[in-house]
Formats: sequence, structure tokens, C-alpha cells
Amino acid sequence: MSVCGAARCRGAVRRILQQNRAVCSHTSGSTPEGIREKLQAFPGGSVELQKQRDSGVALLTVNNPARMNAFSGSMMLELEQRVRELETWTEGKAVIVQGAAGTFCSGSDLNAVRAIANPHDGMKMCEFMQNTLTRLLRLPLISVALVEGRALGGGAELTTACDFRLMTSDGVIQFVHKHMGLVPGWGGAARLVRIVGSQNALKLLSGAKKVDPDTGKQMGLVDEVLHCSSGEGNALSHAERWLGQFIQGPAPVIQAVKRVVVSGRELPLDEALQTERSVFGTVWGGPANLEALALKPKHK
Repeated sequence: MSVCGAARCRGAVRRILQQNRAVCSHTSGSTPEGIREKLQAFPGGSVELQKQRDSGVALLTVNNPARMNAFSGSMMLELEQRVRELETWTEGKAVIVQGAAGTFCSGSDLNAVRAIANPHDGMKMCEFMQNTLTRLLRLPLISVALVEGRALGGGAELTTACDFRLMTSDGVIQFVHKHMGLVPGWGGAARLVRIVGSQNALKLLSGAKKVDPDTGKQMGLVDEVLHCSSGEGNALSHAERWLGQFIQGPAPVIQAVKRVVVSGRELPLDEALQTERSVFGTVWGGPANLEALALKPKHK
């Protein structure tokens, strides 16, 4: 492919990704400053991001142990900012989403929920988190939810916004929304149906059933059960080893793979094929492609 042709393909990919972000913002609604101010009024905890440049793996940690890592209002805003940073991390290959202190996440901090319980603010908070988690799922990075301890409510929804879910031997995922008189609002129900099918999703949501590692793996919600318990301190190293099989190779190639999978999952076939051609053009004739061709023996 000529230099000009490759440049045109890269430009096409940038336009497609911009369109995807625009569609996401449009479908999720606008986020007026009013809801940001209300969320910021409920501080506590943090969402931390560490980028490991040698491995290309980022660690996204939900850190609010005093409330089982529930999202305060300020943490919701921090999560959006961390996802924004990952969207532009050109050297990255993957992100592991984890909770601090041996538990994953228990959803929303009830103090913030009670304060914005009116329908208008509740809908705006819902739109904000839907948009953020959709962007997390669409990252050009392979994403893994490392579930130690319990992932409840919005925490269970957060797991569905990752490509893979790993659980420690004593982990639990539970969509407890029904007990709160609610349904998932952060996009968790729609994503759950795509992961486990409508029948299993209906059972998990209507029964608010606890999903242990074996049940989760059987129905396809859990990709791997780690041979360790929550809080032992070695779950992350287990997860990194498991992830390693999927991120061998240069970052541009790993990101290209993720992009064509996202387009195949979300776009109509014709648009997905167009995106695949455009992404192909960004790696064809690139350093990794040329190196691989040089190493392969010629056909006899």
C-alpha cells in the first residue's frame, strides 16, 4: 500500500472513531453542568489509574473501601476522566479494572443516590454513567474486570462493561437492583443480555441471584476462575498472567484487533466491513506486518 493510501485509511479510521464517540454521546444524551455539580457535591473515595508502559497494561482501581468501593458522586466524575485518558493512550494494550482492599464494587454510594432521587437528576446520572461505561467498553484496549469479593448492583454492571471477567474462587456477582426497587440503569441489562442471553439475564435480574464463579463460568458471564481467594494479594498477578496470552505483540496491532471486534459487534454488517477495511489499512505495511513477513520463509 502506498504512503498516500495508508494515510487515507488512517484518516478514515479517525473519522469512524469520532463518529462512534458522537453516536455514543447522542444516544446517551447530553451531560449538563448541573449534574456534574451535583455529583461533585458528594465526595469520597477515588478512581486511580496506573499505566504500566513496559507491559502496556493499565490498572484502573475503584478505591472507596469504607463503603465497599461504592461510587460516590466525585468518583463517577473521576471514572469518566480516567476513561478519557485511556482513550488517548497510544502505547496501551489492555486495562484491568479492580476494586481496592479485596472487594470489587458495591455500586452507588447511597448518600449520593438519596440526594439525587428525583426523576430528573436520576435520569441525568443514569445517562452520565451509561455514556462512561459505553466508552469503557469501546476502548481500543482489551479490558478485564478482576472480581475479588463482591460485585453488587452498579458494580455488577461495571463488570459487563469489560471484555472479560475473571473471578477469585470466593467472588460473587449479583444484580441486586430489584431489592432497591430498580432495574439496571448504567447499561448493565443490555450488556448482560448480549453476554449470557436473554433467558439467563432474566433469571439473574428478576431473581437477584448470586453468581458464584462456577455458575458464572457455566453461563458465560465469567471467563476464568482464578485459583486464589479475595484479599490474598496475588489475584492481580494471576490476572496479568491470564491476560498475557491476548496482548502479545505491538500495541497498534492489539488496538486494531479490538477496534474491528467492536465494529463487528455494534455496527451493521456493511459499516463493520468498511471499518475493518480501514483498520486493516492502518496495519498493512506497518512495522509489525513487515517484520512478520521478513521472518516467514518463502513458499517453495
